[in-house]
Amino acid sequence: MIFRRAHKNRSVFSITDDDSIGNLDSGMLDDSFDDALVHRSVSDLSTGSYLGNFPAQRVRRIGAILLCIVFAIFFLRIGNWQILKGDEYRVIADNNRTRTKIVIPNRGVIFDRNEQILAWNTPEFHLIATRSDIPMDSSERFTYFENIAATFHIDGNTFEERYSEAAEDATILLAEDVPYMEALAYMSEHGTDSSLMIELASTRSYITNNIPTLSHVLGFTGPIAKDDVESLRGKGYRRFDSIGKQGIEAVYESTLRGIPGVEVMEVDAQGRTIRTLQKTDAMNGENLVLSIDAGLTAAIESVLSVHLAKAEVKRAAVVVSDPKTGEILSLVSYPAFDANLFARGITQEEYSALLNDPNAPLFPRATQGEYPSGSTIKPVYAAAALMEGVITPSTSFLSTGGIWLGGRLFPDWRKAGHGVTNVYKAIADSVNTFFYIIGGGNGSFEGLGIDRLMSYAKVFGFGSPSGIDLPNEASGFLPSKEWKEQVKNEPWYIGDTYNVSIGQGDFLVTPLQMNRSTATFANGGMLMKLHMVKDAIPEGVRIVPEDVAAIIRDAMRETVTWGSATTLLELSEPVAGKTGTAQWATGRDEHTWFTGFGPFDDPKIAVTVIVEQGGGNYYATPIAKDIFSWWFMNRMNQ
Repeated sequence: MIFRRAHKNRSVFSITDDDSIGNLDSGMLDDSFDDALVHRSVSDLSTGSYLGNFPAQRVRRIGAILLCIVFAIFFLRIGNWQILKGDEYRVIADNNRTRTKIVIPNRGVIFDRNEQILAWNTPEFHLIATRSDIPMDSSERFTYFENIAATFHIDGNTFEERYSEAAEDATILLAEDVPYMEALAYMSEHGTDSSLMIELASTRSYITNNIPTLSHVLGFTGPIAKDDVESLRGKGYRRFDSIGKQGIEAVYESTLRGIPGVEVMEVDAQGRTIRTLQKTDAMNGENLVLSIDAGLTAAIESVLSVHLAKAEVKRAAVVVSDPKTGEILSLVSYPAFDANLFARGITQEEYSALLNDPNAPLFPRATQGEYPSGSTIKPVYAAAALMEGVITPSTSFLSTGGIWLGGRLFPDWRKAGHGVTNVYKAIADSVNTFFYIIGGGNGSFEGLGIDRLMSYAKVFGFGSPSGIDLPNEASGFLPSKEWKEQVKNEPWYIGDTYNVSIGQGDFLVTPLQMNRSTATFANGGMLMKLHMVKDAIPEGVRIVPEDVAAIIRDAMRETVTWGSATTLLELSEPVAGKTGTAQWATGRDEHTWFTGFGPFDDPKIAVTVIVEQGGGNYYATPIAKDIFSWWFMNRMNQ
């Protein structure tokens, strides 16, 4: 017999009559009794029911929590992208659909004072790639570069190196000087492709293949140094752009370069230009007219090559200026180099040859060479003594061959002496005794002393750069008592003052400084600001009274009429000047100097020449003679 009873809301079957089992249909047994219910007790059924429900409830609960977490992360990420980093991702998105192209202006042309072109632009095609369009995978990139090299028939060996160096740049210069026909063919077929572009650029060219010494004046353009890339980026420079490296090109970089333009283009997924979104035209650089006379400079080079070959010396410097305006007409450092080597990309072999040349052709002697002045400084000290009242035009001293001091002879160059000497004769015949006395004193006569000598030298522009518009001008050197005690650990002696008084010892000048001081006497006492640009407003300050300047001018004229430079009497116009030799190293030939001006009555040029190790043969004077002669013949009436 089967009956049903309730137990805690559950239905349980019970069998009370064993015989009845046999009366049941086997189908009923199959349908009514599950194997899981056979022999179960009430407690077993209750426990099983609970354990069966528990996993399902826990899974649902954990699933709900995980779902909440996922949604929270999702919304946080959206907030981060749209709010915190919205601008950043907006820029990335814009970059993916736009290309910004820097439009480089034409660099200004440089002319000499007579409109001779000194530096100009030679057009060429550059191959520019967009970095984001270059495959990142090295093997794919190799194939990409290989195809480009084949397309343009150029050497692609440097592509990978340039890609690596410009990893942070938006654009990369893959190649300069792309062949003309290949460039035109590509532009006609792929003119809208902004991922790989042909840029019409230029290389700087210079007249220095014919007049090498102008390289020290003009300088050259070259690649931007790695350390300067970031600081120049904000001024529109790209990593691979050229910039003025030396000389005029460096000093007037912003004037010559102009202002770059910008073109923003919308592109499609293949990098093809769809339209121009924004465009700012480039402003070309300004042309520059220098005070330099290229013809005069070429003539000076020719004169130097002839005279130095005869003298068997190799190095010299020449400065020619207009004493009334401060314009530099010629600035020659000899030997020199061709600036085109650097503009086109100098090879290591070529650069090493220049660096290792014992005559240092890269060195701008005219502005950076520092030399003992020799006797060319004597007009400055004579003017100082006159202005200080230490002497008058009639003050005279007896030269008997030199001055003895503590058993040491400070000699005149003429062993027998020069006899009675005033300021005119002292300059014209370069009498050392006169300058020993006015500089360091003798017996009861009190000279200027080293402090006043150097004070006046400073007034004339020695001991500091002149401020000319060229880079890295040297200062020269003014010795002092304090300097000698600190550096040489020795006191200053009267003999030191004697040496400085005749332009020897530790006193150093540049050829440019010497020319400037000479021009001061030529123009009547004005110390002019030197400059390289034609027609700049003259700037000067009077440092010598006109009457004192006239005395020195007349004395320098006597140097030519009967003194140490009589060979200049052969010139078609009267000139004035001062010769000098400068000892600089024991056992080495002296440097030889000349500095002067002409025509004497109305000076138009001041000329300064130094020949390194020219010896006592006064090679500088005949060089100056030929320079004056050329100028009087070719420029006098211009």
